[in-house]
Amino acid sequence: MIRYNGSKLSIIAIIMGLILAGLTLTSTQVFAAEPTTSASEALTKPLLAIAAAIAIAGGLIGTGNAQQGIGAAGMGIIAEKPEKFGQVLFFFVIPETLWIIGFVLGIILLLGIL
Repeated sequence: MIRYNGSKLSIIAIIMGLILAGLTLTSTQVFAAEPTTSASEALTKPLLAIAAAIAIAGGLIGTGNAQQGIGAAGMGIIAEKPEKFGQVLFFFVIPETLWIIGFVLGIILLLGIL
């Protein structure tokens, strides 16, 4: 039987994220469409990409954390009172707005609207 070891998996995910962030910030421009004039402008696009990724990931993680408790409680309610299915479904869908908000914020950051 395979046992889940969450701490090792979390450490691996954090290390991989740091490696990807480092590669993003230190990458050279291979296809330079527009010349950069300063170092701060060269870091703007990678930092916006990281900010967008954090916004989207935060929305997804928040949605998962909210739905795990709602889903478990909802299944218990539906098992006892099947007529409450619509109400339970409504409460289960409410946290979905978190990932939608995170996705929209990520798109806004990437397109440079703000």
